[in-house]
Amino acid sequence: MPPVNAPYRPEGLTARPLHARIHPDAVAHNLARLRAALPAGPAAPRLWATVKADAYGHGVSRVLSALRGADGLAVLHLDEARACRRLGWEGPILVYGGLYSPADALLMDTPDLHLVITHAAQLDWLAQAPLAHPPAIWLRFAGDIHHTGFSATAYRAAYDAARALSRRGVIGDVGHLNHYARADEPDGVGDADKVFRDTIAGLPGPVSTSNSAALLKHGARAADTQWVRPGLALYGASPFADTSAAQLGLRPAMSLHSQVVGIQRVAAGAGVGYGGAFSAPEIMDVGIVTCGYADGYPRHAPTGTPVLVDGVRTRLLGRVSMDMMAVDLGPVPHALIGAPVTLWGADGLAVEEVAASAGTIAADLWTSLSARVPAHLAGAAAAR
Repeated sequence: MPPVNAPYRPEGLTARPLHARIHPDAVAHNLARLRAALPAGPAAPRLWATVKADAYGHGVSRVLSALRGADGLAVLHLDEARACRRLGWEGPILVYGGLYSPADALLMDTPDLHLVITHAAQLDWLAQAPLAHPPAIWLRFAGDIHHTGFSATAYRAAYDAARALSRRGVIGDVGHLNHYARADEPDGVGDADKVFRDTIAGLPGPVSTSNSAALLKHGARAADTQWVRPGLALYGASPFADTSAAQLGLRPAMSLHSQVVGIQRVAAGAGVGYGGAFSAPEIMDVGIVTCGYADGYPRHAPTGTPVLVDGVRTRLLGRVSMDMMAVDLGPVPHALIGAPVTLWGADGLAVEEVAASAGTIAADLWTSLSARVPAHLAGAAAAR
């Protein structure tokens, strides 16, 4: 029987050692870093902190205190906005999804809401709704991403309709919102921004264009707007393939941890995992880690995906199963059952590196963690 380490158990968690640690102090640091990338002074852009998808999987309730320095929060839908109000956020809230049906207007029971409007019917729904708190609205330009929004030819008619509602007091201010498809590229916003600016030329109202990538790579254009909307970088991941979060001065706000729960000595030529997806080239020790695709770790992560065992970098072997994965203990010959495992976000193993190995992005890993993975606050926040 392999020797066993005394396992680490964060207070208040279940017996299974897999858990996430959330670092609100890192979120506060990242917010300050993004704020510092903008010009100072009275004309400085204001900042929406994007907290959709439960703060990118980190938990709005866990990180809200770290976002008090933001000028507003940005969510996907009205239920998320109401949840932020219940948690005590009193400032403006931008609702990216706007209204999905006329009935959504009944959920607009709080002041200082900002709705993104993407098609003309939403304006009609607002016109017919009994709104106790008229929202500000932001007309979305379809731009070069072509997900939702008004085309260049339809935009001015939508603006005129919105301004008519504003004059009647049905809604508040009317702003202009765009989202770039290629903001992570050096030349990714120039042409798209020109089309947007030409479309809104002569139309009064505030402007918002910049997500994390646009803010960090195209700061001069971000400075020429009234609101920026970072999301990914707030939580400590880089939006760029060629620049790490550490190089950008960002700190990871989530780390994922587990333990070695079994050790197998595998013969040369033997398969590891379902389908024998990895074949041992020689006799080797394989560690079994409790974390699988039912926890949100990507099943498609290939052999070679980096993992840390007892602080030593090693690799995933074979196919991730529902509840566990196999790792190479060759670089960690001293590892015992109970040895700590870092899956991402701490000890130099960036979430972007793991995501890139699995052919995805950091936000996909964060938001894919399932409800069976407990999370707890780390650092100074845990003591408060």
